[in-house]
Amino acid sequence: MTRTPRRLVGAAVAVVAALALTACQDGTGLKDEGAAAVSTAPSAAPSANGATSTPQGAGSGAQGTPGAPDPAPAASAGGTGTGANGGVRTGTGPGNAKGPSEPAAEGKRVLCNGSNTTVTVQPVSRPLNHLLITVKNTGSKPCDLTYHPVLRFDEMQWAPAARKETQPQAVVSLAPGRSGYAAALLSAADGSGEGGTTGRRLTVAFQGMTPNSSGGASATPSLPAAGVHYDSSLTVGYWQQTVEDALGS
Repeated sequence: MTRTPRRLVGAAVAVVAALALTACQDGTGLKDEGAAAVSTAPSAAPSANGATSTPQGAGSGAQGTPGAPDPAPAASAGGTGTGANGGVRTGTGPGNAKGPSEPAAEGKRVLCNGSNTTVTVQPVSRPLNHLLITVKNTGSKPCDLTYHPVLRFDEMQWAPAARKETQPQAVVSLAPGRSGYAAALLSAADGSGEGGTTGRRLTVAFQGMTPNSSGGASATPSLPAAGVHYDSSLTVGYWQQTVEDALGS
């Protein structure tokens, strides 16, 4: 009676073992059915909002391949970034607080004025009652004489009018060392002018790129010791390239 239970127990163990192990149908041997229930990769876990999150490092999209370095950030528009060849790339768009640098000033045209020229005046016999004004470019860059000089004798409170018929077709430009000219009619030859007086000091002002704007420093050329006589007929001509054009001869 004691041997019968042992035989039953042995038979039960054999049945359980037979059920656990089954023969593979594809000829690759035996497969443990119990181990097949365990997944070889972690399953995607739903997030709190119902979406499925991917385990870190498992994807191949924006996260990249696990273990690979992150991609270099793209250069912003107008900023400074690194190019494909490893060099530095710069731009001039909104990303830059500072725009491209200005070209070198050397060789650029400037306005002629009292800071880059010497100014001399000289009364002439022909035409009658005229004063010749000479401006020499003493700077290192070409300079432009715009419109006409603005004259002021002593403390006069009015500006002599310009003679429109003397206006040239182009702005007078002076290379370094070159001179430009203008002439002032001091008084009427027929004596029709009024308020005649003698000027002891002359200021020559220069105009900018628009009429009556400032072109920079003025000049105070020396006058003859006896001064210069002028009256209400005082007018001035536009800047010219030659003495002949300035005096109308």
